[in-house]
Amino acid sequence: MTYSLPIETDRLTLRRYLETDYDDLLKLQSNNDVTRFLLYESRTPEQVRESLAGRLADVPMDTDGQALTVAVIMRDTGQHVGEVTLFVHSAEHRTGEIGFVFHPDFHGRGFAAEASVELLRLGFEELGMHRIIGRLDHRNTGSANLLKRLGMRQEAHFVRNEFLKGEWTDELVFALLADEWSERGK
Repeated sequence: MTYSLPIETDRLTLRRYLETDYDDLLKLQSNNDVTRFLLYESRTPEQVRESLAGRLADVPMDTDGQALTVAVIMRDTGQHVGEVTLFVHSAEHRTGEIGFVFHPDFHGRGFAAEASVELLRLGFEELGMHRIIGRLDHRNTGSANLLKRLGMRQEAHFVRNEFLKGEWTDELVFALLADEWSERGK
């Protein structure tokens, strides 16, 4: 499968990570406010180096478990504001999963929505995905609201199904189908 990067929007550039993005990724992944609802704790500098190495790799997006994570950069300033990820959940069933992580300094400006729309477009229109889901901690209301704004519907609320960071957490699952994507805005 092929996909095109970088992606330009009115305000953003979505591009592959570069070695020079280390400091920005460190600011993101070592911030407790950022990692609060993520599957990992705040990361050490060495863990961020490992994370960046994975983001630099070329990913064909044709095998279960592969993930394309792109840096989200403000076009007018060149500032790194966050990242969006598209995972291959099931190549056989053409199912993906979207994720997004943005620095709190850039919350509330619509950057996550602007970037996520482009990742959905890439998944459905370039990679031929049939279904894309979003999974999150039920307490993360900001992200749940974003998934709803993207046109995704809540399909599940799993009660205390994951033991994360020392506690049982509920998980919400949202989804969007390719035909729903193509019908939006008509």
